[in-house]
Formats: sequence, structure tokens, C-alpha cells
Amino acid sequence: MGTKGTQRVRRGMRADRVARIGMIAALYAATTLVAILFLGGLAWGPVQFRISEALCVLALFTSDAIPGLALGCALANAANIVLGGTGMLGLLDVVFGSIATAVGAAITWRLRSRPAVAVLGPVVANALIVPAYLPLMVAGMGFYTIPFTSISLEGSYPLMYLFGLVTTGLGEAVVLYALGLPLAHALKASPLPEQLAERDEDAEGTAAPARSSRDVGGGRR
Repeated sequence: MGTKGTQRVRRGMRADRVARIGMIAALYAATTLVAILFLGGLAWGPVQFRISEALCVLALFTSDAIPGLALGCALANAANIVLGGTGMLGLLDVVFGSIATAVGAAITWRLRSRPAVAVLGPVVANALIVPAYLPLMVAGMGFYTIPFTSISLEGSYPLMYLFGLVTTGLGEAVVLYALGLPLAHALKASPLPEQLAERDEDAEGTAAPARSSRDVGGGRR
């Protein structure tokens, strides 16, 4: 294939990747907003069951899920500034919530050969990162009262963080293992994984000849 042909293929692969990332982002954002509308604080507070996190299993099939999920999380959390009434402090969720999602998805992609272990990535990332900033966002809103008791942890950041670490981690684990893994098994039985794998291989294949050509040229000089 000539240089112009290779460049056309690369542009096509880039457009394909952008489209995939955009679709994943839109799917995650839409699912999150539905969860926020129907579950309220249970979709974003310290005790949360964000059902859209089940989509993190898409990172078992394509690396494009990493930026796609992170972008979708940023969009959904930005919308929640209005829907959840968190005000400008909601920007913490936009930034750090998206980082947690990206880190979790990256771990899932890296460990994709072992799905049951791989989905621990989002569980651990969200359990460690999200509770670190949530106390700043939702202080005084009653989220840090221990369930089924009247014991409030408000005013003690270490206790609020530990509470969030446990509850966020448990909620994430329930979503990933009860919804995410069955979703992954269903997707595995569809043509989707094979199609994504072929596209990823094509993308890598177009880059390889270019690197090889430069290496050979360097040797001649």
C-alpha cells in the first residue's frame, strides 16, 4: 500500500475510533442520567448504585472504552450539577469522578483475560477516589448518617471517607458483578467482541508498517 493509501486508512481508523468513543460516552451518560432521575442520590452519593457502571465491562472488549467511559462520566456529572443541586462543587465530581472511571476502565482493559478479576478495577478505583471528595460536595445533606441508625458522621472527614470507601465500594461491586458480568457474558455471545478486536488489530496493523519503514530508512542512513 502506498503512502497516500496508508494515510487514508489511518484517517478512516481514527474516525472509526472517535465514533466508537462517542457512542460509548453517549450510552454511559444517558444511562447515568436515567439513574439520577429515578434513583436520585443513590446514583451519585456515598451510598450509590450507579447502574451505568455496569458498562465498564465494555473495557473487556476495546481500549476505546477507557476514553469513552471517562467522557460519558464527565458529561453525566456535569449535568448532575443542575439535577443534583451540588452547585459548583459538583465540578469535583466532573473531574475526579471521570478520573476514577478512566483508571477503573484502564485496569479492566489490562486484566481483560480474567473478567472476574478485571471488573475489580472500577470497584477499587471508585472506592478509593470518590469518597475523598464527596464530603466536600454533600456535607450537610444527610448522606453521612449510618443506615438504619441516627448516627451521623458529619464533621469527621476520616470517618466520612471510611464510610464512603465501604459503601461506594460495595455499591460498585454489586453493580459490576450483578449487572456488569452478566452483560459481558451476553456481549461475548454476540458478534461485537470479534468486530471490536478486528478493528483494534487493523489500527495496530496500519501503524506497524510505518514504524518498520522508518526503522529501515534509519538503517540505510
